Amino acid sequence: MSTNDIEKDLHGPERQFAITTWAVNNRTTVIVLTILICILGIRAYFVMPKVSFPDVVTPEVFIATPYNSSSVVDIEKLITKPIEKELNTITGVDEIKSTSVPNFSSIHIKFDYSVTPTEALRKVKDAVDKARGDANFPTDLPAEPNVFEMNFSELMPVMNINLSGDYPMEQLHEYAKHLEDRIEDLNEINKVEIRGVPEREVKVSVDLASIEALQLNFDDIANALRSENLTMSGGDILTKDQRRSVRVIGEFVDMEQIRNIVVKNEGQREVRLRDVADVTFGFKEPESFAREYGKSVVMLDVIKRAGENLLDASDKINAIIKEDHGTVLPKDLNISLTSDQSDQTRVSVDELMNHIVLGVILVVGVLMLFLGLRNALFVGLAIPMSMFISFTLLNAFGVTLNMMVLFALILALGRLVDDGIVIVENIHRHMTNGEPALKATRLAVGEVTMPIIAATTATVMVFVPLLFWPGMMGEFMKYLPITFMIALASSLFVALVVNPALASKFMKVEEEHMPTKKMWRLAIILTIVGAVVGALGAGAQSKGLFGLGMLTIFFGVMGVANEKLFVPAANWFQFKWLPRLEARYERLLRYALVKHHPRTFLFGTFGLLILVIVALMLFPVPSVFFPTNQPQFINVFIEAPIGTDILKTDSVTRLVEAQVMKVVNTPDYMEVREVKNEQGDVVGTDTVNFLVNSVIAQVGEGTSDPGSQEVELSATPHKARIQINFVKFADRHGINTNDVLARLQQNVVGYPGVVTTIAKNADGPPVGKPINVEIRGKEIEGLLDEAERVKKFIEDRNVPGVEALRIDIDRAKPEMPIVIDREKARRLNVSTYQVADAIRTALFGKEVSTFRIEGDDDDYEINVRLKDEYRYDTQRIMDMRITFRDMLTGQIRQVPISAVAKEEYRTTFSAIKRKDLDRVVQVSSNVIAGYNNNEVVQQIKDEMASGFEADDRYAMRFTGEQEDQAKDQGFLGMAFLVAIFVVFLIIVAQFNSISYPVIVMSTVVFSTIGVLLGLVVFRMEFVGLMTTLGIISLIGVVVNNAIVLMDFARLLFERAQRKLGLDENTIIPIEESREALIIAGHTRLRPVLLTAVTAVLGLLPLAIGLNFNFFTLFSELNPHIHMGGDNVVFWGPLSWAVIFGLIFATFLTLIMVPVMLLIVMKIKHRRQWKRQLRAQAAASTPGPAPNTLRPGTI
Repeated sequence: MSTNDIEKDLHGPERQFAITTWAVNNRTTVIVLTILICILGIRAYFVMPKVSFPDVVTPEVFIATPYNSSSVVDIEKLITKPIEKELNTITGVDEIKSTSVPNFSSIHIKFDYSVTPTEALRKVKDAVDKARGDANFPTDLPAEPNVFEMNFSELMPVMNINLSGDYPMEQLHEYAKHLEDRIEDLNEINKVEIRGVPEREVKVSVDLASIEALQLNFDDIANALRSENLTMSGGDILTKDQRRSVRVIGEFVDMEQIRNIVVKNEGQREVRLRDVADVTFGFKEPESFAREYGKSVVMLDVIKRAGENLLDASDKINAIIKEDHGTVLPKDLNISLTSDQSDQTRVSVDELMNHIVLGVILVVGVLMLFLGLRNALFVGLAIPMSMFISFTLLNAFGVTLNMMVLFALILALGRLVDDGIVIVENIHRHMTNGEPALKATRLAVGEVTMPIIAATTATVMVFVPLLFWPGMMGEFMKYLPITFMIALASSLFVALVVNPALASKFMKVEEEHMPTKKMWRLAIILTIVGAVVGALGAGAQSKGLFGLGMLTIFFGVMGVANEKLFVPAANWFQFKWLPRLEARYERLLRYALVKHHPRTFLFGTFGLLILVIVALMLFPVPSVFFPTNQPQFINVFIEAPIGTDILKTDSVTRLVEAQVMKVVNTPDYMEVREVKNEQGDVVGTDTVNFLVNSVIAQVGEGTSDPGSQEVELSATPHKARIQINFVKFADRHGINTNDVLARLQQNVVGYPGVVTTIAKNADGPPVGKPINVEIRGKEIEGLLDEAERVKKFIEDRNVPGVEALRIDIDRAKPEMPIVIDREKARRLNVSTYQVADAIRTALFGKEVSTFRIEGDDDDYEINVRLKDEYRYDTQRIMDMRITFRDMLTGQIRQVPISAVAKEEYRTTFSAIKRKDLDRVVQVSSNVIAGYNNNEVVQQIKDEMASGFEADDRYAMRFTGEQEDQAKDQGFLGMAFLVAIFVVFLIIVAQFNSISYPVIVMSTVVFSTIGVLLGLVVFRMEFVGLMTTLGIISLIGVVVNNAIVLMDFARLLFERAQRKLGLDENTIIPIEESREALIIAGHTRLRPVLLTAVTAVLGLLPLAIGLNFNFFTLFSELNPHIHMGGDNVVFWGPLSWAVIFGLIFATFLTLIMVPVMLLIVMKIKHRRQWKRQLRAQAAASTPGPAPNTLRPGTI
């Protein structure tokens, strides 16, 4: 009996699937729906916001509370602890961290992801209000506690705009403000911050000797400025039946008016402000510096709004600069864009899209070999259609087009055609048997609907556990399973609705071949039309039109190639090579199923699994949790001792900057390039750095390490950052930027007493430091002592790979407390507030009013403080007289501060940090490039376990990156087990059997042999996150192929039972089982191979890192071919895990599944034989019938 007859005999009565029947009966409706889906999908692709990584909105809330108390202990006691106490009563809180620094309290609350950011913000605000209602909470806060949620995507700028030129700083600032206003008007932009130029203010610099001689104090000057600088409404006045509003206008319009105000007028003597102070309009003390390649610039940090399109934002900003440069902004103003994340995003999106296109071409090419061109197009239609549906749905739910979404589509690429293959192949079989197209389609789909749905459901359910991934990594990775499940569900819709409708209308049993003359005529026409269109595009310098012309020529050439090359190749493959492969496979399968060979194959597979595990232990591969990326930029963080003046920090930064420039400007990174003028003519040559795009140095604001996962809310004059940005991967001439990182870590020695840390950008969600030892306890002094012991112990062991250990709290912050002698102060009638106010005004200054400039929207502070010659003289400050009118005598008195107070010199803690209500100190470090993070940390753990005696009073553990990895690895292990269990239940429900699911689960376990063997043989890293995800995603394909074969084998078993006249509980003979399995393997060889090959080829371009730009191939005639890239580093390990596992799993499906099925049938047959023997023995024994009841019963 032929295979077609066997299959026709399998399914019994005709079955139809209602949805497919409707689609076949309403083909025009389905065609219109298909066109609509294509239009909506294309639109969704273009309008979806495009970013490198998903915008992760975390339920994290910050509380910033200022308080004028110089002691960190007081801040902790009065502000931080009371608020933490109330926060601890909130449900859903995952972690509470706080930092108390002089004059400021910062609290960071992380919630479970079950709590929405809005709900988290409300809960925290309620807790803060409750804490403030306590009688002991300070009531003299200078400002309300600032409670706000934080989106990490809005912390880092997406672009720096640098302005420089032969202009004064004030003018550059004006240009920067103009760009700031224009860019902030864009919907995509959250805010723009100007760096490198201090804010302007009106400085009233008081001469101490003059005000003391004239018996004035700071309040006299402040009150005079306030009372003179105002505009006040006077109400309305009725004049000649009209009401006119009255205003008293008295605001200052220039500096001279301020200098001439009268501060005091006693005894016919006027004292004007100019007599006792210098009044200037200038810059505040600098809070930041910015340089590009060592030259000062005014920098604009552009911060994108979460969820907006980064590429659109970049394009609009470039358009603004192009429009204004030469008009509002002078032509000779130097404008440079650095750290533009849109460049990398554009490259990542384009590369992944080209990987998708290349994967589609490979998959459709393989389908054409197996099925022929027409059927291949029907099946291949599932790929774009599924992606269009996915884009439409994802865009409707507000998901951005990011790396996770695009890779999920690549991962699904080979799976999208699986259902279509089965459907189209079955339709083609029915039509070959002579059935009409409509009937053949309805019957063919009805036969395989349930297995297809079951297999697709099993594949989808594998990814369901990943939706419950906790923490930030879960929020980051969740778009992978979401997109994969949507794409796979879309492919099922296409297979059951679109494919049957189109197949019933357009499918032909025999391939129609175009006549040779018609083929050549059409090819020549297309070539001529394409050449004309291409010439028009080249003349108009339109890449789109030129590309369209080249694409038309390509179609003409491919038409000829199809007839002359592809069709003969497909015929040879289908009618010669595949039959030979099937014959050889049948011989191998028959060999595996005879005699004792099934046991040999099974035990051999078990032995191979053990052998691979042993090989992995003997020849371990490097293990990391997250892919080791090549840095797109490198940060050099500089941290001077707390209290260092910003000018000193800037001078240190310049020295480190010179060390950095020496490394990056080595001859290895230089090349000679032609210099062209505006007309494009070559006017000379220049030696340029082809690797480094920019070197930006920032001092002060915005320089904290984002890797610390802490938001710096206070001033940082002791910190600086140098950022080295690299060109995109394709332009690096094969240089690995990790080598640059290693050279920087080796040659940048920093400055004595200053901590210099060099770190690369980390792809993915933010994690802690690789080396992070957390010590908890009560006493801050003891914690710091223990931290010093830990730091010294690790340093003494000289563990390779440790960059520079640092303790996050400095106990040597200098301070000068002023101690009031209350007895003396009371006798002299001086209050503590008078002393504190005088010193604060003298040093820090007091904002007394604001100054406006005509045509300028900004208000500038008017600040009163002492001249610098007095401010920075400790003795003059202590001898400064407090001038006041004695309330008892009415006389003006002057009391030196030194008469009622004395200064002390000492050090204190830079901060007090707390975690979950305990004080905590951390010892942390980066790992030097080239060393494995996990290995370095494990060596430190081993050293400390064997030689470090920890103090029992303190709890110590490794946190940071290691803690995050342990949580995520534990979840992935659990997700793997849950996925297997869920698939097990689905297969049990489908087959109503235990043996079948056990066989499938065995193939899943055995498929890991391929993954581990590939890693050992090719010496690849075991990337904990990506490799485990690859193994989990592998389950779906393995299960799918196993179900396809086992379902057919089960139908053959049932057919054999019917043919032999056996009931459903009787096991067929072993020889029948063996033949049924050989037929099942032979019949399902093509779909199993096709499924495996399409899945492998869909991932192969990304795995090997082949970058081939199809768009520029036609628009520029340059495909920009290169190998490697950031996407390959990130997704390569997952792709290889699937490829290795799938190649071996194909052997498992085609050989081991029949082998294990035969073993199961033998076991069942043996049990049946034993039951029959017992029954025969019982029947032949004379005497009363045996008692079948339980012993002891009658």
